[in-house]
Amino acid sequence: MNNRFQELSAGEPYIIAEIGANHNGDMDLAKRMIKVAKQNGADAVKFQSWTPSSVASKIEYDQNQSYSDGDGGKKHFGSLKEMVEKYYLRENQHVELKDFCDSLEIDFCSTPFSSNEVEMLEKLDVPYYKIASMDIDNEQLLFEVAKTGKPVLLSTGMATLSEIETAIKYIETAGNNQIVILHCISIYPPEYSDINLNNIPMLKNAFDYPVGFSDHTIGTSIPLAAVALGCCIIEKHFTLDKDMPGWDHAISADPAELYEIAHESKNIYHAMGAGRRVVSRAEVEKKSKFRRSFVASRDLKKGEILTNNDIAGKRPGTGIPMSEINHVVGRELKKDVARDLLFTWEDFR
Repeated sequence: MNNRFQELSAGEPYIIAEIGANHNGDMDLAKRMIKVAKQNGADAVKFQSWTPSSVASKIEYDQNQSYSDGDGGKKHFGSLKEMVEKYYLRENQHVELKDFCDSLEIDFCSTPFSSNEVEMLEKLDVPYYKIASMDIDNEQLLFEVAKTGKPVLLSTGMATLSEIETAIKYIETAGNNQIVILHCISIYPPEYSDINLNNIPMLKNAFDYPVGFSDHTIGTSIPLAAVALGCCIIEKHFTLDKDMPGWDHAISADPAELYEIAHESKNIYHAMGAGRRVVSRAEVEKKSKFRRSFVASRDLKKGEILTNNDIAGKRPGTGIPMSEINHVVGRELKKDVARDLLFTWEDFR
């Protein structure tokens, strides 16, 4: 188990800004997105590594010659093949973006769609691999990724519990147990009733691997809730402008939302604390100011026997604590005690 897996699976949530194809085939845009993601707290940017031949077959292209989705070409244009040709990253562009990420000290990672892309990403020495939900049953790709020895982020959208178990066992059989399971709903965006965030602790208990969340919701509340449920990784689609043309911009986080996810998730992580009751040092110190002590409710004379009506509880908490009432009521005073003064044990016989 290498240190990279430990970094991903323990400590503050690791935030991945999923650029995917939101660069729209524009390298200048891709670099601006990387820079802004870094500025807003992302630990990594993730792309998708595919070519026209690895992402779809001829029949898929033939069936998707044009789109008419009522968006005026905002999300789609032309045929599927034309969009794929425009949006896919060439090998030299991978190298250029990896070097740019290195210069900014932000992790570069990508989702491979075939064995060829795994080989290319290995040359770039990516820190880990993401398996897309659609490939959870792709044993050929699972094997190629697992045998690299790098950590594997396994996305689980559309998968049954049995399919998740089979994929995990296949990765393990290939000699790799550096797995982070990513809870995912492969709808863009999903209905809230379909998100099932309680799957996060369930998956962790079922497979004894760390769990993250690959998010397709709108806004920031759901990924932040996932952190509260124990997610160690949050992957969120990222854009500079939700109105930009392209596949995923509309469901992506903009820079302000990414900033909120990145920074608030770390606050949530530290706020979760331990499963045992702990009173902090600051709270212990505050006891003396905020808790109450016994005071005389009236001017009292030496020899009087204290009753409930003779005492009251008031700040500060530096005197006899209120929990000692059974050891105060019924005691005889050794001296006069003025109204509103704190009792001490030396006041009693």
